[in-house]
Amino acid sequence: MQIVDRKSFDKLFDVLRDSGFEVVGPIVRDGAIVYDHLQSAAELPIGWTDRQAPGSYRLIKQDQAALFGYAVGPHSWKKFLLPPTHRLWRSRRSGQGFEIMADAEKTPRYALIGVRACELKAIEVQDKVFLGGLFKEPVYKSRREKNFIVAVNCNEPGGNCFCRSMQTGPKVAGPFDLALTEVIQGDAHYFIVEAGSEKGRAVMADVPHRPAGSTEMDIGQKLAKQSAARMGRTLDTADIKQLLYRNREHPRWDDVAGRCLACTNCTLVCPTCFCTTVEDVTDLTGEQAERRRRWDSCFTMDFSYIHGGYIRPTVKARYRQWMTHKLASWIDQFGTSGCVGCGRCITWCPVGIDITAEAAAIRADSNSAKTDNMSRNF
Repeated sequence: MQIVDRKSFDKLFDVLRDSGFEVVGPIVRDGAIVYDHLQSAAELPIGWTDRQAPGSYRLIKQDQAALFGYAVGPHSWKKFLLPPTHRLWRSRRSGQGFEIMADAEKTPRYALIGVRACELKAIEVQDKVFLGGLFKEPVYKSRREKNFIVAVNCNEPGGNCFCRSMQTGPKVAGPFDLALTEVIQGDAHYFIVEAGSEKGRAVMADVPHRPAGSTEMDIGQKLAKQSAARMGRTLDTADIKQLLYRNREHPRWDDVAGRCLACTNCTLVCPTCFCTTVEDVTDLTGEQAERRRRWDSCFTMDFSYIHGGYIRPTVKARYRQWMTHKLASWIDQFGTSGCVGCGRCITWCPVGIDITAEAAAIRADSNSAKTDNMSRNF
């Protein structure tokens, strides 16, 4: 472990840019902390934190000048690894046929600054989705192979966070290139830095640092324990897959459907959701055409359309599909839950639907039914 003082932290940006990376990370814009390109540490959300509740997000200025003193905002890193829109191919008319036009797009090399433990787990989940099968997703693969991850241990869990329940945080578990723990005590402001790869060690060689002492290491451990004890939400994951499978016709689905707007916010802010669609576009002359892939959502009516009709025509069916896939059938498909406990879907739902509350309600009724059956049998 190494210590990088706050005054030396800007050097990390210089080293990453000199190594050929585009630095992206958190920045305050439009009343939220979002991810965008950064030129220096001065653009980070210095002194800002967030307050989150179901359907509510507010930024608050603090006295401390923490660089990473917030939870998570509406953006996730999939924005850079699986772009919201991407041209798959383009063509132009040639005689009686057409020819494919080559794209000269260069794969960006991103250095992702400020990746939380839950987000790191989300990237790991998407690695399984896009890289773990027989066929690899080429755009994701090329971007993923070229990135550099600077993770941050979370000192400020939000009101909707439940990463501890999902065993995804708040302490970073890897893989990463560098992992930071920000410490502010009195006049001292520094980062405990752990290198997790050869790339990370190479970058650190050019950033002023000193060895971490035992006292500083103890402080880092203490901050991690404090964060774990301050989760805003909990989710009981015991037997959750079978719980949801057993309750496909539970009346709670009707209850939540009466509140859900099917606006797709939960899926768009989710760091693991990966639904996409394709669309074909031509110019006005009909001389050129292209096919684009863009993000979609299982909450849209058209997403489940096949020849003859819609598989999930009701909001009830679509919400049930999303939540059951996220917490149950995702495990069958990819060997892991599709939820990392970041709480974004709760925060950015306009009507404040809480996935942890919905799961708890189904579990409570299921437990009550078991108790009633046991009483009758007795």
